[in-house]
Amino acid sequence: MLTADVKTQIRTIYKGISTSLPNFRPRREQNYIVAEISKTLAGEYDKQRRIIVVEAGTGIGKSLAYILGSIPLALASKKKVCIATATVALQEQLLHKDLPFFLQQSGLDFTFGLVKGRQRYVCLSKLEMLVGPDNSSQMAMWQTKPDQSQVDMLEGLLKDYQDGKWNGERDTLTKPIADHLWQQIACDKHSCHRQLASHRNCPFHKAREDIDTWDVLIANHSLLFADLELGGGVILPEPEDLYYVIDEAHHLPIVARDFSSAQATIRGANDWLEKLTKTTSKLQNQIKSNYIIAPAQSMLDHIGDIAGMLNQVGQFCDAQSAKFDNPENRFRFEHGKLPAALMVLAENLATASNLALKQFNKMVSLLNEAIKDGELPKHQSEALLSETGFMLQRLENLQKLWKMMAKEDSPKGAPMARWIEQLSGKQADYLFNASPIEVGFMLENLLWDKAAGVVLCSATLRALNNFNHFTHQVGLSINDGSRYLALDSPFDFEQNATLFLPKMDCEPTDDKYTDELAKHIVALVEDESASLVLFASYWQMEKVADLVESKIKTGLLIQGTMPRQEILKQHKARCDAGKPSIIFGTGSFSEGLDLPGEYLTNLIITKLPFAVPTSPVEQAHSEYIKIKGGNPFLQLTIPDASRKLVQSCGRLLRKEQDYGRITILDRRLVTKRYGKSLLDALPPFRRVIE
Repeated sequence: MLTADVKTQIRTIYKGISTSLPNFRPRREQNYIVAEISKTLAGEYDKQRRIIVVEAGTGIGKSLAYILGSIPLALASKKKVCIATATVALQEQLLHKDLPFFLQQSGLDFTFGLVKGRQRYVCLSKLEMLVGPDNSSQMAMWQTKPDQSQVDMLEGLLKDYQDGKWNGERDTLTKPIADHLWQQIACDKHSCHRQLASHRNCPFHKAREDIDTWDVLIANHSLLFADLELGGGVILPEPEDLYYVIDEAHHLPIVARDFSSAQATIRGANDWLEKLTKTTSKLQNQIKSNYIIAPAQSMLDHIGDIAGMLNQVGQFCDAQSAKFDNPENRFRFEHGKLPAALMVLAENLATASNLALKQFNKMVSLLNEAIKDGELPKHQSEALLSETGFMLQRLENLQKLWKMMAKEDSPKGAPMARWIEQLSGKQADYLFNASPIEVGFMLENLLWDKAAGVVLCSATLRALNNFNHFTHQVGLSINDGSRYLALDSPFDFEQNATLFLPKMDCEPTDDKYTDELAKHIVALVEDESASLVLFASYWQMEKVADLVESKIKTGLLIQGTMPRQEILKQHKARCDAGKPSIIFGTGSFSEGLDLPGEYLTNLIITKLPFAVPTSPVEQAHSEYIKIKGGNPFLQLTIPDASRKLVQSCGRLLRKEQDYGRITILDRRLVTKRYGKSLLDALPPFRRVIE
């Protein structure tokens, strides 16, 4: 239960914040969210189901609401808070602005920080090995032969770290480093063990010491799932000791699905399996213990078996060449069912790769024991740790893929999506893929059932004015004890913005639509100071850009021609100088783009954001819904388009005084039956429909 002391504390903090901030406007909606979050997490509504889903419109101040609703209660309950976001921008806002402000104003004593994955930290031991004086060990460690500039860069990094000028995080580097180079010095879970003396002072392990002392942890969605997949409590605190606040929660279903998928090549896998044979022999030769003999011999047998079966899989794919004769060079298995011959191979590969993984893990354990006992010199042990770590990751991935390919789908749920992509090269290779279609069951087991409490929030969670689509995606139910709040933005939409649907001759399915689009855009940006034009595809954006460029006085800022931040920087500079500016962008510019005030007054949406089910997972999902007697367009496409259209329109009004016009150049909003439901889900803009 929420104690009187915590209630009083929350009220006092809110009152203090409201008096200390100039121009602060207390919001009834914000107060309500704070109260509902704290009551839900305290178990006042349901002791077993402490989950709340909050859609908070722009301008309510949801960050302050969930901070105030969770942190005082967590401190009083001896729990911690993990705030997980989808974007770096929001993480930085929480780290550098929102939480420092709350710490200062609240009078509470708490610590906080940003949790990053291992790959964001340098492995000091690897770095020292790569630039060390021993040339033979250097060459063994490099995956590709380095040029002098790369060696110089790494020597500079090591010196900066030793001089205290760099903390070992990739994000704090003053000069960018190429991905392939960073991967050779990045920390990894297989070789960077804290119990090894040479790794004790690695930046990652130092950062982990800090994490144990923090009361509030900021993370991204991927790190959250990395911890949950390990069972929880490995990277982050134990789920039962943690209140999770998942902001930008509309991303959750896709992140969860992608995190649970697996892929591996066939002939590419055989290439590294050959190297794994050499690694196995090397371990057997260099570890003196007799215990290495049995797992090493078994390992070699398993590698031979796996390689032989992968060759058979490759031959099966070669014989199916007609199935890959499509623009995507893709062969998707209908209903996720593999042909009988391939299913037998998949089951055997799942068994063999699992046995190989067990034997290789035994060998890696023996290697770690030998290093701890000082039986191997440092340069030799580091090279072996790096090599075995690389191989172990590959082997784990191979085992995960074939386990998913061979798994029998439950008749009660959606089948797995399974497909093959043909890769071009000297000899055709094939990329096998497996992905769940729905992730609700997984989220129930890993998160909803384990967490001390969960807050899911975003400015856009509903579709067609209800939560049904979102709850189905994440495995919740309207009647399962979870709480649901939908609070509209306090902005005066009718007063400040016009929604304009001009008369058009063509609909998006018409061949002449692109030409008509170009004519309308030229007219709509004339005499406008700050315009954003959102397209449904890169192809159409580039085509329209070619058609209008000579007819528009100001130069266009087009997504893809320069980094996003540079586009925004140039756009704002033009606006500040009183010059007109026009941005052309696609779907990614319809979210997380903040152009308040005079930086955006003219928003043009060219087409309703209907996602064409081109990905194999989307195609498999549509197929599954049809089998169940449903309509994929009504159950998937329309709800998804509704949420995305609300998001796109949300680019215009970012602050209470903002104003402008939204034009949608898609007449299907008024000519199709579904158009009314999409229009009704938008904020109450003043409407002008020709």
